[in-house]
Amino acid sequence: MHQNIGFQLSRVPRLWRAIIDRRLAPEGLTQTRWVTLYHLWRLGDDQPQCDLARAIGVEAPSLVRTLDQLAEQGLIERRPCDQDRRTKRIVLTPAAMPLLERIDAVVSQAREEMLAGLSEEDVAQLGELLSRIEANGLAIQAREEG
Repeated sequence: MHQNIGFQLSRVPRLWRAIIDRRLAPEGLTQTRWVTLYHLWRLGDDQPQCDLARAIGVEAPSLVRTLDQLAEQGLIERRPCDQDRRTKRIVLTPAAMPLLERIDAVVSQAREEMLAGLSEEDVAQLGELLSRIEANGLAIQAREEG
C-alpha cells in the first residue's frame, strides 16, 4: 500500500486538472492560461511576475510566453514596479473578470465532485496530511540543495 502512495499523489492532481481542462476547453483556455489567471486572481492583483511564477511553481522565463498570450487577449496588463524597474507587476483587466468567475465556478464544481463522499473532517485531515508531506518534501529539498 505505502509503495503506491507516491503514484497516487501524482495521479490525483493530474486527474483533477484534466477534468477542469476539459470543462474550460470551450472557453479557449489552456491549462497554463487558466492556472496563471486563477493564481493571479487568488493571490490578489498587482503581483510581481517572479512571485506569480513561484506561486504557480514555474520558472519566471517560462511564464513570460503565457503572460504575453494573456496580454494579447486583453486579460492582463504588465506594469513597471516602482521599487525595481527590472520587475514587472501583473494586473488583471476588467475583461478578465467574467472569465475568472467562470473558471472559479468550474474549479469549485470539480472540487465538490472530487471530494464527494468525504466529510468536512476528512477534508481537513487530508489537508493536514498533505501539508505535512509537503513540509517533509521541502525540508528534504532544502537539505539536498544546501
